[in-house]
Amino acid sequence: MADKVLIYSRFPKTMMARFAERFELLDTGGKPAGEVFSAEELSGIRALLTAGGSPLSAEAMDLFPKLGVIVCYGTGYDGVDLKAAASRNIAVGHSPGANAASVADIAMTLMLATTRRILVADQYVRSGDWAASKQSPMMRPQAGMPGRRIGVYGMGEIGRKIAARCAAFESEVGYFSRTRYDLPYQYFPTLEALADWCSVLMIAVRAGAETQHAVNADILKRLGAEGYVVNISRGSVIDEKAMVSALTDKTIAGAGLDVFEKEPHAPDALTALPNVVFAPHIGGHTLDSHVAMQGCVLANLTAFFEGRPLPHEVKSA
Repeated sequence: MADKVLIYSRFPKTMMARFAERFELLDTGGKPAGEVFSAEELSGIRALLTAGGSPLSAEAMDLFPKLGVIVCYGTGYDGVDLKAAASRNIAVGHSPGANAASVADIAMTLMLATTRRILVADQYVRSGDWAASKQSPMMRPQAGMPGRRIGVYGMGEIGRKIAARCAAFESEVGYFSRTRYDLPYQYFPTLEALADWCSVLMIAVRAGAETQHAVNADILKRLGAEGYVVNISRGSVIDEKAMVSALTDKTIAGAGLDVFEKEPHAPDALTALPNVVFAPHIGGHTLDSHVAMQGCVLANLTAFFEGRPLPHEVKSA
């Protein structure tokens, strides 16, 4: 008999196909588990698969008295109450670095699209304004990448790949992270110092209580009128209201956003602005990233059911 795994979050069935070959899946379709399955069915669940950003509280864990592992599909695990899991001897696994290259690529895409105003340029051509030789202040020359100062907030796997890509574009790279690493980039002791220095702030830090609204009105003001912010981390890292104000009153020049505070809803005050480029949280949404993330999920689940330590375990609570 195949081992049972509860699918806690809503995932496309195509993304679950590899897991269905090895395990018996109980899919909630993103609904509360107690509404889809009986208490008797849930009482035997030992493994749970979730999206890292989906809230998974102590109360939710108590619905599964035999739960032994929570596996997050993807790198993030900010939705999981790690202290509650640890107190219940529930291991938590994720897919560290599996989508880092893809997320770094979307960060670069958003930065270039924003700083070079690609969406505005696209509309300039489509509207016929270019052919009609109509002048547009949005089409004035912008700074290029050589010599541009790029600040990376968070120097994990994704941050390092962003930094390497920026360096290849002949930009100067600086970073702020909890840990200082032996890297060929300038280190700044605070986020404030990094914002004072850079003209593009790349947010690649892990979400959590200590990074909640870390990029606030003060940080945006320090970035300056020629500055841009790019967020491929979690929407919670930026004070969204402060960012709307900064973009509206031109405290900063623009933003590139793949994540938002309340997904999938981007506030109208933000989407109405012409100096912002959006993506619907697709940073890690490439075929190769999904294959890699699924490989980590399979490795974690297989190890758990075989009584071995998780190969990709979240170590700290």
